[in-house]
Amino acid sequence: MMKKLFLLPLAAAFLVSCSHSSPKNEEQEVSPDSSATIMNDVESRQPEWVKNATIYEVNIRQYTPEGTIDAFRQHLPKLKELGVDILWLMPVQPIGVKERKGPLGSYYSIQDYTAVNPNFGTLKDFRALVEEAHDLGFKIVLDWVANHTSFDHVWTEEHPDFYTYNDDGKINVALDNTGFATDWTDVADLNYNNKELWSAMAAEMKWWVDEADIDGFRCDVAGFVPIEFWSYLSEQRATWDKELFMLAEWGEPTDMQNFNMNYGWDFHHLLGELASKEKGPSDIEKLRMQIDSNYTKDDIRMYFTTNHDENSWNKPVFDRYGKQHFQLFVLCATMDRGMPLIYGGQEVGLDHSLKFFDKDEIDWTKTEDHLNGWLYSQFYKRMMDIYHTTPALYNGNYGGDFQPLIANDENGIYAFKRVKDDSECVALFNFGDESIRLTQNEVGLSGLYTTFDGQNAIKWNAANASDLVLVPGNFLLFYR
Repeated sequence: MMKKLFLLPLAAAFLVSCSHSSPKNEEQEVSPDSSATIMNDVESRQPEWVKNATIYEVNIRQYTPEGTIDAFRQHLPKLKELGVDILWLMPVQPIGVKERKGPLGSYYSIQDYTAVNPNFGTLKDFRALVEEAHDLGFKIVLDWVANHTSFDHVWTEEHPDFYTYNDDGKINVALDNTGFATDWTDVADLNYNNKELWSAMAAEMKWWVDEADIDGFRCDVAGFVPIEFWSYLSEQRATWDKELFMLAEWGEPTDMQNFNMNYGWDFHHLLGELASKEKGPSDIEKLRMQIDSNYTKDDIRMYFTTNHDENSWNKPVFDRYGKQHFQLFVLCATMDRGMPLIYGGQEVGLDHSLKFFDKDEIDWTKTEDHLNGWLYSQFYKRMMDIYHTTPALYNGNYGGDFQPLIANDENGIYAFKRVKDDSECVALFNFGDESIRLTQNEVGLSGLYTTFDGQNAIKWNAANASDLVLVPGNFLLFYR
Protein backbone atom coordinates (compact mmCIF):
# COMPACT_ATOMS: atom_id res chain seq x y z
CA MET A 1 0.00 0.00 0.00
CA MET A 2 1.62 3.24 -1.13
CA LYS A 3 1.19 6.46 0.80
CA LYS A 4 1.11 10.02 -0.35
CA LEU A 5 4.43 11.65 -1.16
CA PHE A 6 6.10 12.81 2.05
CA LEU A 7 9.06 15.09 1.36
CA LEU A 8 11.14 16.49 4.15
CA PRO A 9 12.30 20.10 4.29
CA LEU A 10 15.66 19.69 2.60
CA ALA A 11 16.86 23.22 2.07
CA ALA A 12 18.66 23.49 5.38
CA ALA A 13 20.14 20.01 5.04
CA PHE A 14 21.56 20.76 1.63
CA LEU A 15 23.56 23.65 3.06
CA VAL A 16 25.31 21.33 5.49
CA SER A 17 28.49 19.76 4.38
CA CYS A 18 28.77 16.64 3.87
CA SER A 19 2.44 -0.90 21.77
CA HIS A 20 4.89 -1.76 22.95
CA SER A 21 3.95 -5.43 22.67
CA SER A 22 4.66 -8.20 20.22
CA PRO A 23 2.08 -10.99 19.80
CA LYS A 24 2.96 -13.60 22.39
CA ASN A 25 3.59 -17.18 21.44
CA GLU A 26 5.01 -19.66 23.86
CA GLU A 27 7.70 -17.96 25.97
CA GLN A 28 7.90 -15.15 23.40
CA GLU A 29 9.25 -11.72 24.24
CA VAL A 30 6.87 -8.95 25.12
CA SER A 31 7.38 -5.61 23.50
CA PRO A 32 6.13 -2.83 25.31
CA ASP A 33 20.80 5.82 37.23
CA SER A 34 24.13 5.45 36.04
CA SER A 35 26.72 7.96 37.30
CA ALA A 36 27.42 10.91 35.04
CA THR A 37 30.28 10.70 32.56
CA ILE A 38 31.78 13.62 30.68
CA MET A 39 33.16 13.22 27.17
CA ASN A 40 33.85 16.01 24.71
CA ASP A 41 31.95 18.38 27.00
CA VAL A 42 28.79 16.27 26.61
CA GLU A 43 27.24 14.83 29.75
CA SER A 44 25.83 11.32 29.57
CA ARG A 45 24.28 9.03 32.13
CA GLN A 46 25.63 6.12 30.08
CA PRO A 47 28.97 4.58 31.08
CA GLU A 48 31.78 5.79 28.83
CA TRP A 49 32.36 2.29 27.40
CA VAL A 50 28.78 2.27 26.04
CA LYS A 51 29.54 5.13 23.62
CA ASN A 52 30.08 2.87 20.58
CA ALA A 53 29.07 -0.54 21.97
CA THR A 54 27.10 -3.13 20.03
CA ILE A 55 25.30 -6.14 21.49
CA TYR A 56 25.33 -9.86 20.61
CA GLU A 57 22.90 -12.47 21.94
CA VAL A 58 24.23 -15.91 22.94
CA ASN A 59 22.05 -19.02 23.11
CA ILE A 60 24.39 -21.38 24.99
CA ARG A 61 22.29 -24.52 24.37
CA GLN A 62 22.19 -24.11 20.61
CA TYR A 63 25.50 -22.34 20.00
CA THR A 64 27.66 -25.46 19.77
CA PRO A 65 27.14 -29.22 19.38
CA GLU A 66 28.10 -29.61 23.05
CA GLY A 67 25.78 -26.81 24.17
CA THR A 68 28.06 -25.89 27.06
CA ILE A 69 29.64 -22.76 28.48
CA ASP A 70 33.14 -24.11 27.85
CA ALA A 71 32.35 -24.90 24.23
CA PHE A 72 30.98 -21.41 23.68
CA ARG A 73 34.07 -19.88 25.31
CA GLN A 74 36.16 -21.15 22.40
CA HIS A 75 34.21 -18.79 20.13
CA LEU A 76 35.22 -15.62 21.97
CA PRO A 77 38.17 -14.79 19.67
CA LYS A 78 35.90 -15.13 16.64
CA LEU A 79 33.38 -12.77 18.23
CA LYS A 80 36.17 -10.33 19.00
CA GLU A 81 37.05 -10.36 15.32
CA LEU A 82 33.39 -9.84 14.40
CA GLY A 83 33.48 -6.64 16.42
CA VAL A 84 30.72 -7.02 19.00
CA ASP A 85 31.09 -5.62 22.52
CA ILE A 86 28.28 -6.70 24.86
CA LEU A 87 27.59 -10.43 25.12
CA TRP A 88 24.02 -10.99 26.29
CA LEU A 89 23.78 -14.54 27.60
CA MET A 90 20.36 -16.15 27.67
CA PRO A 91 19.59 -17.66 31.13
CA VAL A 92 22.21 -20.15 32.31
CA GLN A 93 20.44 -21.29 35.49
CA PRO A 94 18.89 -24.74 36.11
CA ILE A 95 15.55 -25.26 34.35
CA GLY A 96 12.49 -26.46 36.24
CA VAL A 97 11.30 -30.06 35.86
CA LYS A 98 7.76 -29.67 37.17
CA GLU A 99 5.41 -28.71 34.29
CA ARG A 100 8.42 -28.62 31.96
CA LYS A 101 7.72 -28.13 28.27
CA GLY A 102 9.60 -30.35 25.85
CA PRO A 103 12.57 -32.55 26.68
CA LEU A 104 14.83 -29.76 27.94
CA GLY A 105 12.40 -27.03 28.94
CA SER A 106 12.41 -23.26 28.62
CA TYR A 107 15.47 -21.25 29.54
CA TYR A 108 13.04 -18.84 31.24
CA SER A 109 11.72 -21.42 33.73
CA ILE A 110 14.26 -20.76 36.46
CA GLN A 111 14.57 -23.45 39.14
CA ASP A 112 17.41 -21.81 41.08
CA TYR A 113 18.52 -18.22 40.53
CA THR A 114 22.00 -18.71 42.03
CA ALA A 115 23.23 -21.82 40.23
CA VAL A 116 24.34 -22.93 36.78
CA ASN A 117 22.41 -25.42 34.65
CA PRO A 118 24.49 -28.63 34.90
CA ASN A 119 23.79 -29.29 31.21
CA PHE A 120 25.69 -26.08 30.49
CA GLY A 121 28.54 -26.57 32.96
CA THR A 122 29.53 -25.26 36.37
CA LEU A 123 29.90 -21.94 38.12
CA LYS A 124 33.66 -22.37 37.66
CA ASP A 125 33.09 -22.64 33.91
CA PHE A 126 30.95 -19.50 33.96
CA ARG A 127 33.55 -17.55 35.91
CA ALA A 128 36.22 -18.65 33.42
CA LEU A 129 34.01 -17.42 30.58
CA VAL A 130 33.51 -14.02 32.18
CA GLU A 131 37.19 -13.65 32.98
CA GLU A 132 38.30 -14.45 29.44
CA ALA A 133 35.57 -12.26 27.98
CA HIS A 134 36.75 -9.35 30.13
CA ASP A 135 40.34 -9.96 29.07
CA LEU A 136 39.22 -9.63 25.46
CA GLY A 137 37.30 -6.43 26.17
CA PHE A 138 33.74 -7.80 26.25
CA LYS A 139 31.02 -6.92 28.73
CA ILE A 140 28.80 -9.76 29.96
CA VAL A 141 25.06 -9.18 30.44
CA LEU A 142 23.04 -12.02 31.95
CA ASP A 143 19.39 -12.62 31.08
CA TRP A 144 17.28 -12.23 34.24
CA VAL A 145 13.75 -13.52 34.80
CA ALA A 146 12.19 -11.48 37.60
CA ASN A 147 8.52 -12.04 36.72
CA HIS A 148 8.26 -15.77 37.43
CA THR A 149 10.08 -18.95 38.45
CA SER A 150 9.61 -22.61 37.70
CA PHE A 151 6.95 -24.46 39.72
CA ASP A 152 9.67 -26.37 41.57
CA HIS A 153 11.77 -23.38 42.61
CA VAL A 154 12.68 -23.59 46.31
CA TRP A 155 10.63 -20.47 46.98
CA THR A 156 7.40 -22.38 46.23
CA GLU A 157 8.09 -24.36 49.44
CA GLU A 158 10.06 -21.92 51.58
CA HIS A 159 8.32 -18.68 50.57
CA PRO A 160 4.85 -19.53 49.22
CA ASP A 161 3.85 -15.92 49.95
CA PHE A 162 6.19 -14.86 47.11
CA TYR A 163 3.58 -16.09 44.61
CA THR A 164 0.12 -15.14 43.42
CA TYR A 165 -2.75 -17.65 43.62
CA ASN A 166 -5.89 -18.42 41.64
CA ASP A 167 -9.37 -18.98 43.04
CA ASP A 168 -8.60 -22.66 43.54
CA GLY A 169 -5.74 -21.82 45.85
CA LYS A 170 -3.07 -22.90 43.36
CA ILE A 171 -0.11 -20.82 42.26
CA ASN A 172 -0.89 -18.86 39.13
CA VAL A 173 0.91 -19.41 35.88
CA ALA A 174 2.78 -16.25 34.86
CA LEU A 175 0.46 -13.25 34.61
CA ASP A 176 0.99 -10.41 32.18
CA ASN A 177 1.06 -6.73 33.11
CA THR A 178 -2.74 -6.53 33.00
CA GLY A 179 -3.24 -9.45 35.39
CA PHE A 180 -4.29 -12.00 32.80
CA ALA A 181 -2.72 -15.45 32.60
CA THR A 182 -0.21 -16.12 29.84
CA ASP A 183 0.10 -19.47 28.09
CA TRP A 184 3.42 -20.02 29.83
CA THR A 185 2.10 -22.94 31.85
CA ASP A 186 5.57 -24.04 32.95
CA VAL A 187 6.24 -20.96 35.12
CA ALA A 188 4.80 -19.63 38.39
CA ASP A 189 3.78 -16.00 38.87
CA LEU A 190 5.64 -13.95 41.49
CA ASN A 191 3.80 -11.56 43.83
CA TYR A 192 5.41 -8.12 43.91
CA ASN A 193 2.85 -6.90 46.42
CA ASN A 194 5.09 -8.69 48.91
CA LYS A 195 8.00 -6.32 49.57
CA GLU A 196 10.08 -9.18 51.03
CA LEU A 197 10.27 -10.53 47.48
CA TRP A 198 11.92 -7.28 46.39
CA SER A 199 14.91 -7.67 48.69
CA ALA A 200 15.18 -11.40 47.94
CA MET A 201 15.21 -10.80 44.18
CA ALA A 202 17.78 -8.00 44.48
CA ALA A 203 20.00 -10.28 46.58
CA GLU A 204 19.83 -13.03 43.93
CA MET A 205 20.90 -10.54 41.26
CA LYS A 206 23.71 -9.14 43.37
CA TRP A 207 25.01 -12.69 43.86
CA TRP A 208 25.94 -12.86 40.17
CA VAL A 209 27.72 -9.53 40.33
CA ASP A 210 29.70 -10.57 43.42
CA GLU A 211 30.35 -14.20 42.47
CA ALA A 212 30.80 -13.97 38.71
CA ASP A 213 31.65 -10.29 38.05
CA ILE A 214 29.00 -9.83 35.35
CA ASP A 215 28.41 -6.37 33.90
CA GLY A 216 24.64 -6.12 33.78
CA PHE A 217 21.27 -7.73 33.18
CA ARG A 218 18.81 -8.08 30.34
CA CYS A 219 15.50 -8.11 32.23
CA ASP A 220 12.91 -10.44 30.75
CA VAL A 221 9.37 -9.03 30.30
CA ALA A 222 10.38 -6.04 32.42
CA GLY A 223 6.96 -4.44 32.03
CA PHE A 224 5.27 -7.38 33.77
CA VAL A 225 7.15 -6.38 36.92
CA PRO A 226 6.04 -3.18 38.73
CA ILE A 227 8.17 -0.15 37.95
CA GLU A 228 8.40 0.42 41.71
CA PHE A 229 10.53 -2.70 42.00
CA TRP A 230 12.91 -1.53 39.28
CA SER A 231 13.22 1.81 41.07
CA TYR A 232 13.97 -0.02 44.30
CA LEU A 233 16.57 -2.11 42.48
CA SER A 234 18.18 1.06 41.12
CA GLU A 235 18.53 2.33 44.67
CA GLN A 236 20.07 -0.96 45.74
CA ARG A 237 22.44 -1.05 42.76
CA ALA A 238 23.74 2.37 43.74
CA THR A 239 25.19 0.73 46.86
CA TRP A 240 26.85 -2.12 44.96
CA ASP A 241 30.52 -1.99 44.02
CA LYS A 242 29.93 -2.09 40.29
CA GLU A 243 28.06 0.07 37.80
CA LEU A 244 25.86 -2.18 35.66
CA PHE A 245 24.35 -1.96 32.20
CA MET A 246 20.61 -2.64 32.33
CA LEU A 247 18.50 -3.68 29.32
CA ALA A 248 14.69 -3.82 29.61
CA GLU A 249 12.72 -6.22 27.47
CA TRP A 250 9.99 -3.63 27.14
CA GLY A 251 9.37 -0.56 25.04
CA GLU A 252 8.09 2.36 27.10
CA PRO A 253 9.86 5.71 27.66
CA THR A 254 9.42 5.23 31.43
CA ASP A 255 11.86 2.29 31.18
CA MET A 256 14.64 4.84 30.99
CA GLN A 257 14.12 5.80 34.63
CA ASN A 258 15.85 2.55 35.64
CA PHE A 259 17.44 1.09 32.50
CA ASN A 260 20.20 2.08 30.08
CA MET A 261 18.42 0.62 27.07
CA ASN A 262 15.07 -0.87 26.11
CA TYR A 263 13.64 -2.77 23.16
CA GLY A 264 12.76 -0.87 20.00
CA TRP A 265 9.61 -2.94 19.52
CA ASP A 266 7.82 -0.23 17.57
CA PHE A 267 10.77 0.03 15.19
CA HIS A 268 11.01 -3.75 14.85
CA HIS A 269 7.35 -4.06 13.90
CA LEU A 270 7.84 -1.33 11.31
CA LEU A 271 10.67 -3.30 9.68
CA GLY A 272 8.28 -6.11 8.82
CA GLU A 273 5.74 -3.66 7.46
CA LEU A 274 8.41 -2.06 5.30
CA ALA A 275 9.45 -5.44 3.93
CA SER A 276 5.85 -6.32 3.06
CA LYS A 277 5.27 -2.79 1.69
CA GLU A 278 2.37 -2.21 4.05
CA LYS A 279 4.21 0.95 5.07
CA GLY A 280 6.76 3.23 3.47
CA PRO A 281 9.52 5.74 4.17
CA SER A 282 7.15 8.38 5.51
CA ASP A 283 6.18 5.94 8.27
CA ILE A 284 9.83 5.59 9.27
CA GLU A 285 10.11 9.32 9.64
CA LYS A 286 6.82 9.63 11.52
CA LEU A 287 7.93 6.96 14.01
CA ARG A 288 11.36 8.56 14.37
CA MET A 289 9.77 11.91 15.22
CA GLN A 290 7.45 10.19 17.71
CA ILE A 291 10.42 8.51 19.39
CA ASP A 292 12.28 11.81 19.35
CA SER A 293 9.46 13.43 21.30
CA ASN A 294 9.18 10.60 23.85
CA TYR A 295 12.85 9.88 24.57
CA THR A 296 15.85 12.02 25.42
CA LYS A 297 18.92 12.05 23.20
CA ASP A 298 20.81 10.07 25.84
CA ASP A 299 18.34 7.19 25.80
CA ILE A 300 19.36 4.06 23.89
CA ARG A 301 17.02 1.61 22.23
CA MET A 302 17.99 -1.85 21.00
CA TYR A 303 17.17 -2.22 17.31
CA PHE A 304 17.20 -5.66 15.71
CA THR A 305 16.07 -7.74 12.76
CA THR A 306 16.02 -10.96 14.81
CA ASN A 307 16.61 -12.43 18.27
CA HIS A 308 15.95 -15.76 19.98
CA ASP A 309 12.16 -15.39 20.05
CA GLU A 310 11.79 -13.83 16.63
CA ASN A 311 13.87 -16.67 15.20
CA SER A 312 12.12 -19.49 17.04
CA TRP A 313 8.54 -18.26 16.82
CA ASN A 314 8.33 -15.79 13.92
CA LYS A 315 10.71 -17.41 11.40
CA PRO A 316 14.25 -16.49 10.25
CA VAL A 317 15.05 -13.12 8.72
CA PHE A 318 15.00 -14.55 5.19
CA ASP A 319 11.36 -15.61 5.51
CA ARG A 320 10.34 -12.27 7.01
CA TYR A 321 12.49 -9.84 5.01
CA GLY A 322 13.81 -11.68 1.96
CA LYS A 323 16.58 -9.85 0.13
CA GLN A 324 16.07 -6.78 2.32
CA HIS A 325 17.48 -8.33 5.49
CA PHE A 326 20.87 -6.62 5.05
CA GLN A 327 19.30 -3.25 4.27
CA LEU A 328 17.08 -3.45 7.35
CA PHE A 329 20.03 -4.31 9.59
CA VAL A 330 21.93 -1.27 8.32
CA LEU A 331 18.87 0.84 9.11
CA CYS A 332 18.93 -0.57 12.67
CA ALA A 333 22.65 0.19 13.00
CA THR A 334 22.49 3.77 11.74
CA MET A 335 19.14 5.03 13.05
CA ASP A 336 19.10 7.63 15.79
CA ARG A 337 19.21 6.21 19.37
CA GLY A 338 19.65 2.64 18.14
CA MET A 339 22.20 0.09 19.34
CA PRO A 340 22.26 -2.84 16.88
CA LEU A 341 21.80 -6.43 18.05
CA ILE A 342 23.23 -9.50 16.32
CA TYR A 343 21.67 -12.82 17.35
CA GLY A 344 24.12 -15.72 17.51
CA GLY A 345 24.21 -17.41 14.10
CA GLN A 346 22.87 -14.38 12.27
CA GLU A 347 26.41 -13.63 11.16
CA VAL A 348 26.49 -16.91 9.20
CA GLY A 349 22.96 -16.71 7.80
CA LEU A 350 20.95 -18.68 10.37
CA ASP A 351 18.17 -19.89 8.09
CA HIS A 352 16.01 -22.09 10.29
CA SER A 353 14.02 -21.61 13.47
CA LEU A 354 15.99 -23.03 16.39
CA LYS A 355 13.98 -25.29 18.68
CA PHE A 356 13.04 -23.65 21.95
CA PHE A 357 12.50 -26.61 24.28
CA ASP A 358 14.98 -29.08 22.81
CA LYS A 359 18.52 -29.29 21.53
CA ASP A 360 19.18 -27.77 18.13
CA GLU A 361 22.28 -26.38 16.45
CA ILE A 362 23.47 -23.38 14.49
CA ASP A 363 25.02 -24.28 11.15
CA TRP A 364 28.35 -22.46 11.22
CA THR A 365 29.36 -23.65 7.72
CA LYS A 366 27.20 -21.18 5.79
CA THR A 367 29.14 -18.32 4.26
CA GLU A 368 27.61 -16.40 1.35
CA ASP A 369 24.23 -14.73 0.97
CA HIS A 370 23.47 -15.61 -2.65
CA LEU A 371 20.68 -13.04 -2.85
CA ASN A 372 23.03 -10.14 -2.09
CA GLY A 373 26.47 -11.53 -2.87
CA TRP A 374 27.93 -10.67 0.52
CA LEU A 375 29.75 -13.04 2.82
CA TYR A 376 27.61 -12.90 5.96
CA SER A 377 30.47 -12.43 8.39
CA GLN A 378 32.10 -9.87 6.09
CA PHE A 379 28.91 -7.80 6.00
CA TYR A 380 28.31 -7.78 9.77
CA LYS A 381 31.97 -7.19 10.58
CA ARG A 382 32.02 -4.26 8.17
CA MET A 383 28.97 -2.69 9.78
CA MET A 384 30.48 -3.16 13.25
CA ASP A 385 33.74 -1.54 12.10
CA ILE A 386 31.90 1.48 10.74
CA TYR A 387 29.84 1.74 13.92
CA HIS A 388 32.93 1.69 16.12
CA THR A 389 34.92 4.25 14.14
CA THR A 390 32.24 6.78 13.21
CA PRO A 391 31.38 9.07 16.16
CA ALA A 392 28.29 10.30 14.34
CA LEU A 393 26.78 6.82 14.96
CA TYR A 394 27.71 6.56 18.65
CA ASN A 395 25.14 5.84 21.34
CA GLY A 396 23.29 8.36 23.47
CA ASN A 397 24.80 11.80 23.96
CA TYR A 398 28.08 10.48 22.60
CA GLY A 399 26.55 10.25 19.12
CA GLY A 400 25.65 12.69 16.39
CA ASP A 401 22.57 14.69 15.53
CA PHE A 402 20.02 13.29 13.10
CA GLN A 403 19.19 15.22 9.93
CA PRO A 404 16.35 13.80 7.79
CA LEU A 405 16.87 14.14 4.03
CA ILE A 406 14.28 12.19 2.03
CA ALA A 407 11.16 10.19 2.90
CA ASN A 408 9.51 9.54 -0.45
CA ASP A 409 6.77 6.93 -0.55
CA GLU A 410 6.35 7.20 -4.33
CA ASN A 411 9.81 5.81 -5.10
CA GLY A 412 10.45 4.15 -1.73
CA ILE A 413 13.51 6.21 -0.81
CA TYR A 414 14.47 7.02 2.77
CA ALA A 415 17.66 8.98 3.47
CA PHE A 416 19.21 10.74 6.43
CA LYS A 417 22.44 12.12 7.78
CA ARG A 418 24.06 11.75 11.21
CA VAL A 419 26.61 14.44 12.15
CA LYS A 420 28.99 14.73 15.13
CA ASP A 421 31.70 17.41 14.83
CA ASP A 422 33.81 16.33 11.83
CA SER A 423 32.23 12.87 11.70
CA GLU A 424 29.33 12.23 9.35
CA CYS A 425 27.31 9.30 8.02
CA VAL A 426 24.87 9.54 5.11
CA ALA A 427 22.53 6.55 4.74
CA LEU A 428 20.18 5.87 1.80
CA PHE A 429 17.63 3.06 1.54
CA ASN A 430 15.42 1.85 -1.31
CA PHE A 431 12.17 0.19 -0.16
CA GLY A 432 10.61 0.50 -3.61
CA ASP A 433 10.44 -1.81 -6.63
CA GLU A 434 12.65 0.07 -9.08
CA SER A 435 16.18 1.43 -9.17
CA ILE A 436 16.31 5.13 -8.35
CA ARG A 437 18.87 7.66 -9.54
CA LEU A 438 19.71 10.46 -7.10
CA THR A 439 22.10 13.37 -7.43
CA GLN A 440 24.71 14.00 -4.78
CA ASN A 441 23.01 17.31 -3.97
CA GLU A 442 19.74 15.55 -3.18
CA VAL A 443 21.45 13.76 -0.33
CA GLY A 444 23.73 16.60 0.79
CA LEU A 445 27.05 14.94 -0.06
CA SER A 446 30.04 17.27 0.00
CA GLY A 447 33.66 16.40 0.65
CA LEU A 448 35.55 13.14 1.14
CA TYR A 449 33.68 9.97 2.17
CA THR A 450 34.35 6.25 2.48
CA THR A 451 31.79 3.84 1.08
CA PHE A 452 30.34 0.85 2.92
CA ASP A 453 32.75 -1.64 1.37
CA GLY A 454 35.64 0.40 2.74
CA GLN A 455 37.57 0.17 -0.50
CA ASN A 456 36.62 3.45 -2.09
CA ALA A 457 37.28 6.99 -0.96
CA ILE A 458 35.04 9.37 -2.86
CA LYS A 459 35.33 13.13 -2.89
CA TRP A 460 32.07 14.77 -3.79
CA ASN A 461 32.21 18.26 -5.27
CA ALA A 462 30.82 20.20 -8.21
CA ALA A 463 33.69 19.09 -10.45
CA ASN A 464 32.93 15.38 -10.18
CA ALA A 465 29.18 15.54 -9.79
CA SER A 466 27.59 12.20 -10.64
CA ASP A 467 24.41 10.34 -9.89
CA LEU A 468 23.88 7.67 -7.28
CA VAL A 469 21.96 4.56 -8.31
CA LEU A 470 20.03 2.87 -5.52
CA VAL A 471 18.67 -0.57 -6.41
CA PRO A 472 15.52 -2.05 -4.83
CA GLY A 473 15.95 -3.65 -1.42
CA ASN A 474 19.41 -2.20 -0.96
CA PHE A 475 21.28 0.68 0.64
CA LEU A 476 24.18 3.08 0.16
CA LEU A 477 26.31 4.28 3.06
CA PHE A 478 28.88 7.09 3.02
CA TYR A 479 30.81 8.01 6.14
CA ARG A 480 33.79 9.97 7.42
